[in-house]
Amino acid sequence: MKFLLVFDFDHTIIDENSDTWIVKCAPERKLPNELRNSYQPGHWTEYMGRIFVFLGDNGVKEDEMKRTMTTIPFTAGMIDLLGFIGENKELFDCIIVSDSNTVFIDWILKAVDFHKVFDEVFTNPAAFSSTGYLTVQHFHAHHCAKCPKNLCKRKVLKEFLDKQLERGVSYTQIVYIGDGGNDLCPVMFLKKNDIAMPRQGYTLEKKISQLAQSLSPVQCSVLVWSSAIDIMSYLKLLIKE
Repeated sequence: MKFLLVFDFDHTIIDENSDTWIVKCAPERKLPNELRNSYQPGHWTEYMGRIFVFLGDNGVKEDEMKRTMTTIPFTAGMIDLLGFIGENKELFDCIIVSDSNTVFIDWILKAVDFHKVFDEVFTNPAAFSSTGYLTVQHFHAHHCAKCPKNLCKRKVLKEFLDKQLERGVSYTQIVYIGDGGNDLCPVMFLKKNDIAMPRQGYTLEKKISQLAQSLSPVQCSVLVWSSAIDIMSYLKLLIKE
């Protein structure tokens, strides 16, 4: 009996968006209008690339970025939840699928020593160049019309499950925990026995309820959470069964 927990990162594990938080490093903590207005829907990674160039041009160094990123608050109850999962790793495989980037997630999880809770992190690869600029790339290429160009979370989940099956690992249930519009695609891939846990008041919850109203509900069960303690209560019930 093994369960797979799939976490989004921004507004799910942490209570903010890591990509917009980095703007605190910019001069006067804001971006020039021209840069701020350059975002085009579906091309967030390219937009972040331009922000990282701007920060680098303004002399913002890696250690300052790291200090800033590790001040992001975790979502209410999340530290307790991750501690609980860490104590029960024989029952839970745990992955992150996020539109953030490897550098930010690594910094934030290592600062609180929670990187060991997660078996794998699927996110946009990032690194510092020889000139000290942070660079970010697309996670993969895909053909899903619903998802941003750089990341289809359904594709990530499907490929992970296929790879696990090849290793002889299958899951009693998948629990998907997220908040955003880009979490809907993987949630629609979940089966009847699985469970989607959208964060209360966020886009994913709204999109799931719109689907139910248009009589094309998701196949899986849906349980809304507002604090990670709600998620922990559900997981405790699961392992009692």
